[in-house]
Amino acid sequence: MARKTPQPEAINRELVRGSVELMVLSVLVDDAKYGYLIQKRVADASDGLIQLKAGTLYPLLHRLEAEGLIRAKWEKSTGRDRKWYELTAAGRRRLHTQAGQWQALARCVEKLVDPAVAALAKPA
Repeated sequence: MARKTPQPEAINRELVRGSVELMVLSVLVDDAKYGYLIQKRVADASDGLIQLKAGTLYPLLHRLEAEGLIRAKWEKSTGRDRKWYELTAAGRRRLHTQAGQWQALARCVEKLVDPAVAALAKPA
């Protein structure tokens, strides 16, 4: 019988904060995207539980660009100018490193949280 995992209405910002860069780099791994598409991809992947605000996303994109992890270019699409972002080789290396670190962290958290959730599900 599968355990019932509590489903939050939204994921706590503090839990998300350390993962935003990794999520954005991951979204850009396949092809270039503009800001709204990045926001939508993250929201879709989280079933709407994570909503990246423009005030979080765009400063991050500017920082990643300044660090040489992404590059941006303006293009006219659907009748308007949009700034498209894509990974650089350095960005791919950072993504690879961070993804491995995140997977190790996720395994650790899961080992600690799963038994805690199971204990909470038991009648007192």
